[in-house]
Amino acid sequence: MRSVREHPLADALALQVAEIFKALSDPTRVRILHALSHAELCVGDLAAVLEMTESAVSHQLRLLRGLRVVRARRDGKQVYYTLDDEHVTRLFQLSLEHLGHE
Repeated sequence: MRSVREHPLADALALQVAEIFKALSDPTRVRILHALSHAELCVGDLAAVLEMTESAVSHQLRLLRGLRVVRARRDGKQVYYTLDDEHVTRLFQLSLEHLGHE
């Protein structure tokens, strides 16, 4: 109990972590992250793979970008998305592994 009191979690950090988990609680966003864990994709490709409109995919990507879960790279007129960094990749993979663990 002493170590918990000596290392409290700041309110702002707790809120940020909760926001990331809230974002990951949506099945559509999980499907987007799954696709991006395999390849860097543009909105059109994501929409085709997920059988969604580009507008719907863009809306979800905007939220994920705001939380730094995904990042964008522009190549001419095309914008490509990928998972933001190795931490996001590991978090996603660990979630899948956890569900597969018996």
